[in-house]
Amino acid sequence: MRPILSAVRRSAASSWAQARLTQTPRFTPRLDPLCTRCRRQQTRFQSSRQMADDPRWISVVDAPAQVVRTGGNHGPGLIILALIPIISFALGTWQIQRLEWKTNLIAKYEDHLVKPPLPLPPAVDPDAISEFDYRRVHATGRFRHDQEMLIGPRIREGQNGFFVITPLERDNGQSTVLVNRGWISKKLRDQKDRVLGVPQGEVTVEGLLREPLKKNMFTPDNKPEEGKFYFPDVKQMAEFTGSEPVWIEQTMDPDLFEAYHRETKGVPIGRRPKST
Repeated sequence: MRPILSAVRRSAASSWAQARLTQTPRFTPRLDPLCTRCRRQQTRFQSSRQMADDPRWISVVDAPAQVVRTGGNHGPGLIILALIPIISFALGTWQIQRLEWKTNLIAKYEDHLVKPPLPLPPAVDPDAISEFDYRRVHATGRFRHDQEMLIGPRIREGQNGFFVITPLERDNGQSTVLVNRGWISKKLRDQKDRVLGVPQGEVTVEGLLREPLKKNMFTPDNKPEEGKFYFPDVKQMAEFTGSEPVWIEQTMDPDLFEAYHRETKGVPIGRRPKST
């Protein structure tokens, strides 16, 4: 009898368990999407926090004042910055003074150019030439072509050539002066190839009385014994030819056809009567 009762109990327990499983649904845990969005916003908020949100952060305004020491050794950068305005002011002042000097000098030369030419005195004081720089003068005498000197090379309109320097010997005990007659082409440097450029007899020269120029450090020295002249050293050339250290630059009217005729015939092309 007992075996029958235990079999009935087991069958009843099994049926009750199956009925419970069929009636009670399974529970599957699900994450609420609202909580996920909250987590994302919280993460974004934490990542975008500013330095001021940190209670331990102290701003520059709230920081305690500090004493800065002065009078110490300054670096070269600060010294250079301090010198910039001083140097700029000095350069500006120098430029203004130089402009004024240049303007007055040009006005002086222009005043000399508009005056009629003066006859060159029998004897000229070299120390007084600076007061008559760019003064128009005229002198009469004979060219010493045997003492002719060529200064060069000198470029004119893309052609290589020379300046012709010839002593002008004046009569009646007057001094001999140096005349820069103008430019000739290198192809006609030989006097035999430019007969018209070697006038004979008495001539009258009109030109500008000029103060001797200063030689720069890049120009080579003249070699008078070899007939090589690179710079118009008036004193040296005067001693070499037995002349006075007086320099006259012969002038001519700016005429294109006249300049072309002179160039082909070997006649020196004089400078224009102007200060620049």
